[in-house]
Amino acid sequence: MDIEAHRDLQLLEAVEANARVTQRTLAGKLGIALGLTNIYLRRLVRKGYIKCVNVQSNRIAYLITPRGVAEKARLTYEFMDYSLHLYRDVRRHLGNVLQGCAAESQRVAIFGKGEAAELAYLSLKELGLEPVAIIDETAGTFLGMPVHDIREHTAIPFDLLIVGSLELNANVSERLLGIGIPSERLVMLRS
Repeated sequence: MDIEAHRDLQLLEAVEANARVTQRTLAGKLGIALGLTNIYLRRLVRKGYIKCVNVQSNRIAYLITPRGVAEKARLTYEFMDYSLHLYRDVRRHLGNVLQGCAAESQRVAIFGKGEAAELAYLSLKELGLEPVAIIDETAGTFLGMPVHDIREHTAIPFDLLIVGSLELNANVSERLLGIGIPSERLVMLRS
């Protein structure tokens, strides 16, 4: 699912949940600029998925149309299908990369504490492996386990570090390489 379709889905869901939602609130939810939110909304209005109604001289309500409901259902199905394929691909990739780790007694840690890190954790458990540590840029907890600050990585005994991020950009791996973690010890969730 491309980012534009995902934003359309988020906008349609938000408008359906609250017709009086403001563009500023939508921008905050999507994490995009207010002007870009306006462009997305106008495009959805032009396609007939949302209708604008003046409720006061300075206030607009957004109503999802029947076409918008149908599009939201289609995008929801597409998103679920994409998510299931992504989950299977990540499990398959980690299975191929980590299949010998248990036999070789390699110690595996996970970087991150979001949903992608949960996927890495479940994949490890499926392979019969237990992470030796959860590491992130901020301390805290993850699934009841303590999260170690990444700056303390030299004190944590691990052979491989699964990068719990689904982003294909190199920002996360560049940051990890920059603090001294060798590239041969990094395992990305996606090939």
